Amino acid sequence: MPHYTYKAIDNSGDHYKGAKEAIDRFALYREIRKEGGQVIHVHEHSKKKFFSLSFEGLFQGKVKQHDKIIFARNLASMIEAGLPMTRAISIMRRQSKGELQKVLQRIEDEIAKGVTLSEAMKLFPDVFSTLFVSMVKAGEESGNLTMALKNISNQMEKTYQLNKKVKGALMYPAVIFSLMAIIGVLMMVYMVPTLTETFKGLGIKLPLSTRIIIAISDAMKNYFMFIIGGVALAVASIYSGLKTEKGKHMLDFLSLRAPIIGEIVKQVNAARTARMLSSLISSGVDIVVAISVTKDVIQNVYYKSILSNIEQVIQKGEQMSAIFLKHEDLYPLFVGEMVSVGEETGKIGDMLEGVASFYENEVDQKTKDMSSVIEPVLMIVIGVAVGIFAISMLAPTYSLADAI
Repeated sequence: MPHYTYKAIDNSGDHYKGAKEAIDRFALYREIRKEGGQVIHVHEHSKKKFFSLSFEGLFQGKVKQHDKIIFARNLASMIEAGLPMTRAISIMRRQSKGELQKVLQRIEDEIAKGVTLSEAMKLFPDVFSTLFVSMVKAGEESGNLTMALKNISNQMEKTYQLNKKVKGALMYPAVIFSLMAIIGVLMMVYMVPTLTETFKGLGIKLPLSTRIIIAISDAMKNYFMFIIGGVALAVASIYSGLKTEKGKHMLDFLSLRAPIIGEIVKQVNAARTARMLSSLISSGVDIVVAISVTKDVIQNVYYKSILSNIEQVIQKGEQMSAIFLKHEDLYPLFVGEMVSVGEETGKIGDMLEGVASFYENEVDQKTKDMSSVIEPVLMIVIGVAVGIFAISMLAPTYSLADAI
């Protein structure tokens, strides 16, 4: 059972700290509320094991996002049609393949024992996220599980498509640069040495650019394994560094301030925050829990910090729109204003839905525009690289003609 440390505030307004074990953070919230307190901050202390013999460990990271979207959507349709939960899960299990089929078999067995769907899903935290489980749980408690599952599938579909568009926009330049690097290495290792021997036979003074290319070629040919090892070591060091707390902060900082990409990153995080909060609140999840779940899902540390601040503000009975408006450098002004309208009208879920749709469309358009801009830039870069190489290799021929 997970162990939590927490900060809370009692009825008299005094702050206090504590530690408890609970099935999940939602159970912890309920327990502290029964004691007359309100949670301000929660930190989970999980015990990491090198080897896990648990049944659930077999499924870590093996179920595709698209499969989970289809599962939520189809399960909602079958329950809406009047099928009992066990039969609906059984049908989904027979239609599924691989690891998802095994997961659904275990869920079907647990439900047959009287366990709720959300409790059964908690057995597979690496398949069903906290967001997924909390929305199912809220749907069960409100008696509207069908709507909760539809909200889950819509939210996951939107997030999936958003990620796909961003990755697609970055894939093209990544592939082009990779091919350029491979072709460049092959030319330096195999083509340039042949030309070098020819130049030596001419007995002429080579231009500076030609000498630089020959020097690079000689280094790559004579110390190829050392260079490969050095590059691999550098990549491994950078990767390990980015996994640290400071590394994550640096990467998040650079991604927010990078030209073109920075604006897209801000809009992606705004869309994700709004989409998750809208889905959770619309499903009946308590707003404090909704903020906590969204904070866990959002990856960027700067956005996590803002959501933590919002969580504390809500606990004190204040409005969260003020925090969004305070951080216009990360969340656009439109987000704070729409949240403010939602708080005034009591339709914050609908307002956040509108914000999410707006920024998802903005990201879609910007990724298309970015692809249009990147293509001519890549052509210029490739042309300049090929031109420098060609001139450097042809220059000795002109030097020979001048000598004659």
